[in-house]
Amino acid sequence: MIRTLRDYLELTKPRVTTWVVLTAWMGFAFGSAGKTFSGLWFLTMLGTALVAAGASALNQYMERDLDAKMRRTQNRPLPQKRILPRKALIFGISLAAAGAVTLAWGVNFLTSLLSLVSLGSYLLLYTPLKTRTSLCTLVGALPGSLPPVMGWTAARETLAPHTWVLFAILYVWQLPHFLAIAWMYKEDYARAGFPMLPVIDPGGGSTARMMILYSAILIPVTLLPAQRGLVGFSYFYGALGLGIAFLACSVLAAFFRTPAHARRLLLASVIYLPALLTWMVFAA
Repeated sequence: MIRTLRDYLELTKPRVTTWVVLTAWMGFAFGSAGKTFSGLWFLTMLGTALVAAGASALNQYMERDLDAKMRRTQNRPLPQKRILPRKALIFGISLAAAGAVTLAWGVNFLTSLLSLVSLGSYLLLYTPLKTRTSLCTLVGALPGSLPPVMGWTAARETLAPHTWVLFAILYVWQLPHFLAIAWMYKEDYARAGFPMLPVIDPGGGSTARMMILYSAILIPVTLLPAQRGLVGFSYFYGALGLGIAFLACSVLAAFFRTPAHARRLLLASVIYLPALLTWMVFAA
């Protein structure tokens, strides 16, 4: 029984779901001027978590045969046949539907609609494109950019220029983040037939250039909140410092081109984003 519960929990990709909830929380805090821990906040986080968990379960259902070919995913519940595909499908649909209903009923229709856009683009665009083109990363960053927007719309019930700034920051940040992951697991991706950029770029030259380019673009994008007067000017210096440090990590990863340096860039990315968003909330 405990093993079965663990398997179903694994289908939800708890770390990914937690990350989605965290970015939605930051968007909510920004939109509500730091006033969180309310009933509205709870329902927003709950609905977001359920949709994210459902998306992860459905993604694993769709990629179960490919997951069986990769070392890092071959022990998941579906490749190991610990959970039947039909049950995983029902589980994923149920979670996603419960999340969308929670957001529509307890938050607002706009936030629920955005959650469905995120879900649909993840499953119907990004997932199929992963086996077709290295440009799938540009599409995959779309659903990952919507949680902070959902947090904002949950607090404000409307889209505004603020929301697109949050979207842009998350979108650009994901690109070097994804490239670091793809670099670390390029042998696995090649084994499963995923044409990620590090797979089709064995020398790593193009991957290195894209890492540096995206990290450089991230700096002016993260300065937009200060330039548009959405936050206090103290945010400008904090965002600039964080951006330069993150760019330096990308340059090192691009120069050495080793899995160890890609892992360090990945670690830097997961430290960088919460630090930036937290600074944004306090500077608002």
